[in-house]
Amino acid sequence: MEARFGILDWIILVVYFIGIASIGPLFARRNKSTESFFVGNRQFPAWLLGLAMFATSISSITVVAFPGDAYKAAYLRWLPSLMLPFGILIGAKIFLPFYRRNKCTSAYEYLESRFGNGVRTYVSVTFVINQVMRIATILFLVSLVFEQMTGASPYACILMGGGVIAIYTVLGGVSAIVWAQFLQAFLLWSGAILCFIVLVGSIDGGLGAVFTTGWADGKFLLGDPNPATGQIETAKLFTVWDKSILMILLMGLCNWVYEYSANQNVVQKYVSAKNPKEAFKSIWICCACSVPTWAFFMLMGTALYVFFKQHPDPQATAILTGEGGAKAESILPYFSIKMLPTGLAGLVITAILAAAMSASSASISSISAVFITDIYRRHLVKSAGERHYVLAARITTAVSCLLMMGFAVLYYKASDLTLQDLGTKMTAIFMGGILGIYVLGFLTTRGTARSVAVGIAATILFSAYIAAMEFMKVTPDQIMQALGCSHTTALWVLKPVHIYYVGVFGHIIAFVAAYLVSCLFEKKRDLPGLTFWSQMEPEEGE
Repeated sequence: MEARFGILDWIILVVYFIGIASIGPLFARRNKSTESFFVGNRQFPAWLLGLAMFATSISSITVVAFPGDAYKAAYLRWLPSLMLPFGILIGAKIFLPFYRRNKCTSAYEYLESRFGNGVRTYVSVTFVINQVMRIATILFLVSLVFEQMTGASPYACILMGGGVIAIYTVLGGVSAIVWAQFLQAFLLWSGAILCFIVLVGSIDGGLGAVFTTGWADGKFLLGDPNPATGQIETAKLFTVWDKSILMILLMGLCNWVYEYSANQNVVQKYVSAKNPKEAFKSIWICCACSVPTWAFFMLMGTALYVFFKQHPDPQATAILTGEGGAKAESILPYFSIKMLPTGLAGLVITAILAAAMSASSASISSISAVFITDIYRRHLVKSAGERHYVLAARITTAVSCLLMMGFAVLYYKASDLTLQDLGTKMTAIFMGGILGIYVLGFLTTRGTARSVAVGIAATILFSAYIAAMEFMKVTPDQIMQALGCSHTTALWVLKPVHIYYVGVFGHIIAFVAAYLVSCLFEKKRDLPGLTFWSQMEPEEGE
């Protein structure tokens, strides 16, 4: 497939890179303390923070994966996005106010007060590891799109994208990131909407045909294609052994509650607002922007399916069927190359880059905030001046950018690497149970470092077991032979739950194990200000 990327497209791309990079120096002089570098002196208005949060939630993974999923399958994996409002309600009621009242910079400062330093350090380290892997994956995926649309080397995208992110995050801190995300949100919208207009205008029957044809072919069902027939089949309403509607909704709810209780990316923005009312408004602005945007990108995938059904194309068919290893995520870039006029193609790739850079920069800032606040300042250098910590924060940010680019290059060279398997494994081992720990801390008076350690260990063992069964491709026959059990028992041993739900059950296991150990072996403690039931007086304006 030959890329058609003209001079005008390259001009648009270069102007974008220069414009975003210039934001960093504008804010460089304002960052004289970690308070300004990490939380902008807590002075951001709701509208700006809300759009910045939205830009963080929409990465290049969303921009290329959602259309690809709807093109190849249907709307089953769109369900978790519907749980965002409920996740926000729970987070805003129980968890988030604590961080503002205590003027936290890191989401994990609470854990030390509640469970001790060991738990705080463990969660901080796992967060840093997961975020480095996440941003490398985002940059890797967008580099593939960049290569496909422009014909340039993916290394060029990794170098340019990573370099520009480094400039404005290292120099400008969170203020530069928030303003860059504000601009990136509008770039994302404009590029996507213009692409959708061209797409629908190229379909005989327009938007009406998208809905009628998509409905007739089952593209709006909550299910996946049957491997044998290729027809879309609706998922079961409830089962823990396969993909089911209720369990995926529950998975989405758990993910969003985690995001709005323990994810530094959200907490750092929330505590940066002028006051509690502005903080509260910002998360709902994010919600109002995010949910329709996810639906829009799913609809774009359905429109792509209808377009290529009306205008058959060998490459599009290969992408739909997976022939020759063609990936569903390449369908939007392929359409952009095939159908978009010069200039508009440049705007689309700029929008995809904007989505990638906004998500990556937020994660890089969070990595720096967590490392400096929870690890460096807490354990390594405890009593230096603010200039020292700001310099350390900038160095940490720069190192994070280098790691992001390094792992993205590694992913590209390791052609046999399955990123989905890697992501699942990392999430299962390092992130399972964290929400359960926060629920234990905020909603009960039980738990110490020892009981929580038991909960974490139980969760890791469970998650590692499920991931190992999935990764090693163990068969029921092998289990029957090893254990001398029936086929039904072997199936249960092989997959007690679907790997989609490892996180949900991990949270439950962490909570239940820690709670039971605490009830059996630990005495109740006085925890003033550390639980939902004993919080301090509301902050002014709350």
